[in-house]
Amino acid sequence: MQRIEAYKLPTSGVAREKLREKGQFWTPDWVAEAMVEYVLTDTGITLFDPAVGAGAFFLAAKKVVKEKGFDVALAGMDIDSDALDQATRFGLTLDDVAHVKVGDFICESPSEKLSAIVSNPPYIRHHRLAPELKEQLRRLSLQTTGNVLDGRAGFHIYFLIRALTLLAENGRLAFIMPADTCEGKFANDLWRWIAANFALEAVVTFAPKASPFPKVDTNPLIFFIRNTPPEEHFQWAICCEPQTAMLKEWVQSGFAKEFDQGLTVVQRELHEGLETGLSRLPKTEKSGKYILGDFVQVVRGVATGSNDFFFLTEEQKKKTGIPDCYFVRAVGRTRDVPGDEITQETLTTLQTKGRPTFLLALNGDESEGYPKTLKNYLCQGEALGLPKRPLISQRKPWYKTESRQIPPFLFAYLGRRNVRFIRNTAGIIPLTSFLCLYPKSGTEEHLERLWRILNHPDTIANLAMIGKSYGDGAIKVEPRALERLPVPDHVIAAYGLPLQLRLLEEKPEYDTTN
Repeated sequence: MQRIEAYKLPTSGVAREKLREKGQFWTPDWVAEAMVEYVLTDTGITLFDPAVGAGAFFLAAKKVVKEKGFDVALAGMDIDSDALDQATRFGLTLDDVAHVKVGDFICESPSEKLSAIVSNPPYIRHHRLAPELKEQLRRLSLQTTGNVLDGRAGFHIYFLIRALTLLAENGRLAFIMPADTCEGKFANDLWRWIAANFALEAVVTFAPKASPFPKVDTNPLIFFIRNTPPEEHFQWAICCEPQTAMLKEWVQSGFAKEFDQGLTVVQRELHEGLETGLSRLPKTEKSGKYILGDFVQVVRGVATGSNDFFFLTEEQKKKTGIPDCYFVRAVGRTRDVPGDEITQETLTTLQTKGRPTFLLALNGDESEGYPKTLKNYLCQGEALGLPKRPLISQRKPWYKTESRQIPPFLFAYLGRRNVRFIRNTAGIIPLTSFLCLYPKSGTEEHLERLWRILNHPDTIANLAMIGKSYGDGAIKVEPRALERLPVPDHVIAAYGLPLQLRLLEEKPEYDTTN
């Protein structure tokens, strides 16, 4: 049998953009077989896949039932007929896909209940959905869950909701989904409904090196759910080896088998898992008393609306002839700061490389008072249609840029591997790839102590508790979430900020999970 892994994900260009639009990421067989193993509990079952695609789960089902000596019927849907053509090229027969309907699962789902549903639903982000479809999805969530989910819920979330409504009594569902399923703004409402109506039996997460979708910016999880009364506990696993048979063996054992390495399993309370986050490790200690927001205010970096126009290299700045007093020094990309400090040497290196480091910072004064060179440059911006761009059009006048005081510390907004806080000794203004940290005390002693606290390994480790996880170990942390970062008590004790600690000594413990 041909392995589904023969399909190679495009990494750039038109093919990659089409992939994003359709949300198609084919499931490798070692994952598909484990998921199918869960839902096929008896012979004669119909396996339903609402997003058949290249047929990964059908191929897996044929292998699993052969091992079990079962019979299985294959049925499903897919909106993309081209994907079904791929399925036959990957080893399925026309008989295998005879009961696959080309259509929209959300709008044209089956009327009968289903006992075995398995899927890797299309991962289409909310901003790629048409307004009419978004309205339809809002109605679906209200009718089904009793709540209108936050508008940032992607198409895959509604696939899960629709599939659960079709799950027969005692039926089983296995879905592989991105981590935003349990980390997004909508997650609390979604999982409150699931936990009240179904039994979450197991969740599988993946270490970066074991991801089923390498080089894809998603952190996948598998959810194993039964349509039975809710249970107080579930099994939570982290898979640390790719292409491993352990995942399938674990499912075959009813989530009971233990392994020395490669697959770590923990039994968790449902309440704790939902509170902490199903994509995150279980809490091992009681919450600390302090959070980062006790010591700093977090603000997003500057959004220009057009970096090409407002954020210039030294050569571009010279060509404009605009006086230096209208610029501030800035940094735009996290990779422009390889270490944990921005110095004048950092800026010199970036200039040598031809990177932009000059931000046109205008306070909104009437342009009549500007020098001729600046007036001419603003006319160029108008000719480019900048005043009509979404973000810029909200400003009066259009060329007024966001202002920030120089932050003593920065945080990389989306970090891979070397997630870190950054000391801003060069006094730059960051763009939106960074968050600005403004300490509530500006004394040198306070800044030095705070710097040690920020860079302590145990503080860094807690970022996983409040960040959104993506592929390859990336973590994205929003400003308010960063303010909720737990600062371990022992770190505070070692590098504490005496005055501020006295002010906070009666402070209650924070819940950092909401």
